Amino acid sequence: MDTIDVKILIELQEDASLSNVELAQRVGLSPSPCLVRVRALETSGVIARRVTLLDPHSVGANISVFIQVTLERQAEAQLERFEAAIQTFSEVMECYLMTGDSDYMLRVVVSDVGALQHFIVEKLSKTPGVANIRSSFALKQVKYKTAFPIGELLDAQRNVGVLPRRQQRPDQG
Repeated sequence: MDTIDVKILIELQEDASLSNVELAQRVGLSPSPCLVRVRALETSGVIARRVTLLDPHSVGANISVFIQVTLERQAEAQLERFEAAIQTFSEVMECYLMTGDSDYMLRVVVSDVGALQHFIVEKLSKTPGVANIRSSFALKQVKYKTAFPIGELLDAQRNVGVLPRRQQRPDQG
């Protein structure tokens, strides 16, 4: 991945609806090589998918809750069952296996407290293996972003020797 690829990723993270012509202009390429690079980034899995981000309140996602879940046991089969169940809950926006006091951290969005109660009582607490649930309401979203700091991450990898210093691509212009 070279500096042009990084520029492409930065631009697409900011606005995935850019046309190829607009993207090419922003990164200093002609459209054809730009499209080749974008397709290569998609094929390699660097670009996993493109999505549209919605305003939560305009679609009724008024409450964001962080829920810590502790399981009865951390056996592999129990972890797999829990993770499979979480995949079916549309309210769960993110789920992480954690270190520390809890086994999982969930970010859940719901319309109101009644919807949260329904989610916890009728879905989460009935999930096999769940031993403890602790929730915290987000009062205010101070920062939210979806774009990775790609330049800084790649520089850090180069500094620890994971990536070569600067890799030049033959189609660079």
